[in-house]
Amino acid sequence: MNKTKAVPYLMIFFLLLLKVSAFRILIFDTKSIWHIAFVEFPVWAFLLAAVLLIFKKHVWLAAWLYSFAVSGIFFAVTLYSRYYTTIPSYYDLQQATQSSTVGTTILLLINPSDFLFFLDVVLLAMIARKWKESPRTPPKFKYAAVGLAAISIVTTVYAIKQPIIDVSYFAKENGYAQSQLVQMYQQANEKAHASSTTLSPEELEALKGNEYVPINNHETFGLAEGHHLFVVQVESMQNFVVGRSLNGQEITPNINDLLEESAYFSNVFQQIGAGTTSDAEWIANTGLYTEGMVPVVNKLNGSQVPSLAQTLEGHGYGSATYHADDIEFWKRNVLYPVLGFDEIFSNEQIPEIKQVGFGPADEVLMDFALGELPRQLDAYERIYSNIVMMTSHTPFVLPEDMQYLDLPMEYEGTHVGHYLQAIRYADEQVGYFIEKLKKQGLFDESLIVIFGDHSGIHGSPLAYEDDILLKDFLGHSYSMKERYTIPLLFTGGGLFDGVKMDRLGGQVDIMPTTLALLGIEHETPLMGHNLFQYEKNLLGMRYYLPGGSFIQSEQLYKAPGAKLPDMLLDIKTMEKRKKNSETKKHTRDVQKLLEYGDTLLKPYIQN
Repeated sequence: MNKTKAVPYLMIFFLLLLKVSAFRILIFDTKSIWHIAFVEFPVWAFLLAAVLLIFKKHVWLAAWLYSFAVSGIFFAVTLYSRYYTTIPSYYDLQQATQSSTVGTTILLLINPSDFLFFLDVVLLAMIARKWKESPRTPPKFKYAAVGLAAISIVTTVYAIKQPIIDVSYFAKENGYAQSQLVQMYQQANEKAHASSTTLSPEELEALKGNEYVPINNHETFGLAEGHHLFVVQVESMQNFVVGRSLNGQEITPNINDLLEESAYFSNVFQQIGAGTTSDAEWIANTGLYTEGMVPVVNKLNGSQVPSLAQTLEGHGYGSATYHADDIEFWKRNVLYPVLGFDEIFSNEQIPEIKQVGFGPADEVLMDFALGELPRQLDAYERIYSNIVMMTSHTPFVLPEDMQYLDLPMEYEGTHVGHYLQAIRYADEQVGYFIEKLKKQGLFDESLIVIFGDHSGIHGSPLAYEDDILLKDFLGHSYSMKERYTIPLLFTGGGLFDGVKMDRLGGQVDIMPTTLALLGIEHETPLMGHNLFQYEKNLLGMRYYLPGGSFIQSEQLYKAPGAKLPDMLLDIKTMEKRKKNSETKKHTRDVQKLLEYGDTLLKPYIQN
């Protein structure tokens, strides 16, 4: 290869090598020369070689555009993983228009050093300007491209044969580019990879550590029979705020008061995937798992799901769902009809006044939902209202007139301070809604379910000062348990008298527990169970915990991820434990449980 002709090409590929190396070190915290030189770099280098061969008359421009594109990908992956603590896949490009969560906090996510990914873009522009003429392709460059292609094919074929238990760990071991290619391949051949695992109710409960009991034999079966149903999903509400105070000010005073006439489950874990809030709606209304990496709403095929609304319809219930946002956001225009709601209310019906964040404030939402009740009570024998709150959405910044807490100076302007203010506002609206139901005489005739959709405190927006504030607020370091547990309350007139239960639950348990209280049997299988009946549980969580992780009544296992090794923790104390034979058993069991969940999900998603 002519040295003079090769110099520009060597510079271009050397700059790419530096960028890929920096990406591997930053994202995977690995300095493995083997993974950089023979796994990650060849794919990116082959794509660059192909671009340069196609546009050989405009080498500098082609190299610059390619470098800019790769820099953009690495930059986006860095921000995404910093916020979600997981590696994004090409699936996430499908929801780019839904990325308001990251978009509104983008300035909080960026570190100045992130822009170093674009340093080679600047250098290439400077070199091209100095070089002026487009360099000719070196004589043996095609052979080098073929060599890179061969290595890329070998590593990709090897990757295809490996199971993807966790995308982040898979990308670390097999290369980020290869992980995307494998996922594309698997999606194109989804039927071949589809799960066909089946479990009987007895087998499902056995995996969780329980002996199966027919639902109509449960002690709480029919406790709220004939009652109206209200389900209130509170944006970003985590369990650690319930019952806590700051400088003598309760964060959730209304919920705290409500606990005296509620059954409160304090050890319930979120189980959402990439669909975040919409995934929480799916789980609560179907009792089924999500796919994890793909928001369920992105893959629904339009088939009716045997959901909470569908089941209740057969018992005289009319159903309505309320969300004061664009109906097409997270494809709720597809989700809600699939779930079988009789009435759907979005920002097209809910007044667009007192705008905060993504739409009207929760107080507007609550007033609208309450205003619909008289008409619905005339139209239906019983009613089911699904209310999705959203004012307490990240970045949690509220106008002063909506801030109920007098924050200490050290909390002012911090992410934690904003979060506590947002949750305090959400609590006020929950209290307002309950009070209105009581005044209308509906509280005594209703079962009200209140739960948080997912964590709000996580990722890069948490600065060092936020960690200190959380430790002070909690009395200990912020753990995965605080991050992933959400409050779950069941209340209604005369139903409960300050019941508090710390048995393990997940969002898949919301629907079966609700139906059991209403005295209604569900005709199709559910992944969850009645929390009042069963003491043991085994939960899977995709996306926010590495694949292979499990949450069990005594322990939480976090499988190895992109950066961190695996970890077994005591579920109560969150102290480290040594792995044992039970860890392997629970890992196998939760995998079987998730495969069964995929089998149940299969009829409702696109192949």
